[in-house]
Amino acid sequence: MKILAVETSTEYCSVALWQDGLMTERCELVGQKHSELLMAMLDGMLKNTGVKISQLDGISFGKGPGSFTGVRIACGVAQGLALGANLQVVGVCTLQALAEASAHHKVIAALDARLGEIYLAAYERIDGEWHEVIAPCLCKIEDAPALTGAGWFGAGSGFGVNNAALSARYAGQLSGAAPLLVPQASAVAQLAAIIFSKGKAVDAALALPLYLRDKVALKTSER
Repeated sequence: MKILAVETSTEYCSVALWQDGLMTERCELVGQKHSELLMAMLDGMLKNTGVKISQLDGISFGKGPGSFTGVRIACGVAQGLALGANLQVVGVCTLQALAEASAHHKVIAALDARLGEIYLAAYERIDGEWHEVIAPCLCKIEDAPALTGAGWFGAGSGFGVNNAALSARYAGQLSGAAPLLVPQASAVAQLAAIIFSKGKAVDAALALPLYLRDKVALKTSER
């Protein structure tokens, strides 16, 4: 099985190709230039691996939450490529991709959502599969949902910008944190491969982003 993945929900832009467990990935810090660089990165990776779009079994993307524009880019590119090649699509939550990339079994994934908020979810890996303990949500740090037990690992920029506050919120429950960890296409592809194998992929037209926030900026009067 060959699965292409794209992830552009943060300031990083990454693409990956999963071939029966063999992973090829490219990742660059691009700021706001995802739309300028993504297609070239995809083209370069496919050429280097000798794989054509027509040879793929499916396409996956980081569906959010994250940068509003970045999530739209990933979804749009995945849909466009899939429609052109008559392939199915899998959208993977960026917070679950963080958990996958952390190499831990109990993970609180948090991304800085700006405006004083974070995107947060918690996952526990049991018998090789992730189980959702806290569903993806948008919240103030002080309102972050409670968890039971210890040994949780913090992953993502939510712990970088708001480390002290988040650590206080989950005092005594964290075993450590990786605030520089970002969602990447390799983790998206890894998770998508499981979903494809279960026959749960969808038609490209049905692939939707996960925003969690409808309002992405403050009005002048609110600032």
